[in-house]
Amino acid sequence: MDVGLHKLLLEGPPRIGKTTVVRRLIALLQQANLPVGGFTTRELRERGHRVGFLAEDINGGAAVIAHVDWTSGPAVGRYHVDGSAFEEVALPALQRALEQGGVVVLDELGRMELASTAFVNAVHQLFNRDATLVATVHVVAHPVTDGLKQRPDVQTVEVTRENRNELPRRLSESVMRDVARRGLLPQPQPLDPSSPSS
Repeated sequence: MDVGLHKLLLEGPPRIGKTTVVRRLIALLQQANLPVGGFTTRELRERGHRVGFLAEDINGGAAVIAHVDWTSGPAVGRYHVDGSAFEEVALPALQRALEQGGVVVLDELGRMELASTAFVNAVHQLFNRDATLVATVHVVAHPVTDGLKQRPDVQTVEVTRENRNELPRRLSESVMRDVARRGLLPQPQPLDPSSPSS
């Protein structure tokens, strides 16, 4: 697991448990007093049925980013996405994560999130920084995530039913070794979501 790479992509199909792995990883890192920032997503359910998705800043703040009842915004499956609501949570969360050093979490890099040009630009800038990153991705092809998987400084880790319970501990050990080896980040330059991705 620990191969000297500090950008991890956790890959797996929907509902395999990627977000659960990430949330447990965040808790372990926080217990170790390691700064963690970024965002996670979770299902919004009503009467037992999934009706949308919520983006949550790890350090506070949340917004509904997609819903079955909405009729405007990009359509992803049976949901319409509110890109502005997502950006208002995710972009400041990522900037704060960079400023505090430690680990930046992006859960997730999926079709809903990647519908935002500003977010895609911020993702490319983040991956070009000397930052410790953990992101979740679907197995489906997408130009952005396909490109990230090809980077030499990125390690892709498959989340399966067999490894998902043990994975948070293994990842936390790897991430903490990496951060200890490299030290916390200095004050970084701010992200510029208006800049075209490279």
